[in-house]
Amino acid sequence: MEQLNAGQVHAALPFQRLVPALRQAFTEGATVPLRHHHDMAHPGHRETTLLLMPAWQDGDKAGVKVVTVAPHNTDLPSIQGIYLLLDLPTGTPELMMDAPALTARRTAAASALAASYLAPVHAETLLMVGTGTLAPLLIEAHSSVRPIKRVRLWGRNPEKAAGLIAQLDHLDLQFEVVTDLEKAASDADIISVATLSQTPLLKGEWLRPGQHVDLVGAYRPDMREADDDVVRRCQIYVDSREGALKETGDLAIPLAQGVITPDDIHATLFELCQQQHNGRTDPQALTLFKSVGHALEDLAAAREVERHWKEQA
Repeated sequence: MEQLNAGQVHAALPFQRLVPALRQAFTEGATVPLRHHHDMAHPGHRETTLLLMPAWQDGDKAGVKVVTVAPHNTDLPSIQGIYLLLDLPTGTPELMMDAPALTARRTAAASALAASYLAPVHAETLLMVGTGTLAPLLIEAHSSVRPIKRVRLWGRNPEKAAGLIAQLDHLDLQFEVVTDLEKAASDADIISVATLSQTPLLKGEWLRPGQHVDLVGAYRPDMREADDDVVRRCQIYVDSREGALKETGDLAIPLAQGVITPDDIHATLFELCQQQHNGRTDPQALTLFKSVGHALEDLAAAREVERHWKEQA
């Protein structure tokens, strides 16, 4: 069985190839049990989270991701793990690959896939809130589906935001580090937020008609990146209802408080890709995509890695 490192996974998944692969996967579907989510106590620190995410296509391929999330890590990445791709008929493990790289690429690609249905067609200005691992990938992914010209970066550490720009000099974009989040949010066509914040960063009063909000962080019920006004004002879309309504504080908290109801979820990526919902039809609409991750995305990305690996063999 071959094992592929992070660099090999990233090289196999350009967004021009991965976004269409996810679109096809959400159109065709697969068997995807609700992921296992276990918080493991670590006295003196925040819990370490164990995620097990299986998915399979009948008679074809199966895959499972085993990931740990340790937010307290300093010398090691906070997300670590492996993805195992198997031949379903025989049960034979065929390919093992770096899960954080796979997760990062498919997460950014899922946001871009959603934006292809929900973001303004002529979106030129992107605000990236957060400077972590996902930030450069989200910028590149959104730029692959919309004519982005300007990218504004906001982070708690402006120096880190400036350092991020140096990683993106291969993109033909205008970059600017901003410190006034309110003004940057009101000026943006697309606002992408990828943080581990436990308190809202984005406020609904800052938004204007016609924007698209992409919430990628806040993977736990006690985390929030947007306040009640954001979810109240926006048309809400998710990758899957099962995970989104339970696992992220951005939706679970306002749901529990009666700010929104499950009926306020307009559609999932499945419904968008299967043309059961038209996505953005009103240029003045405020749209929001809340990403919580879906094992179908991992399986689709892993199959793309397998195809690339075989092409290079």
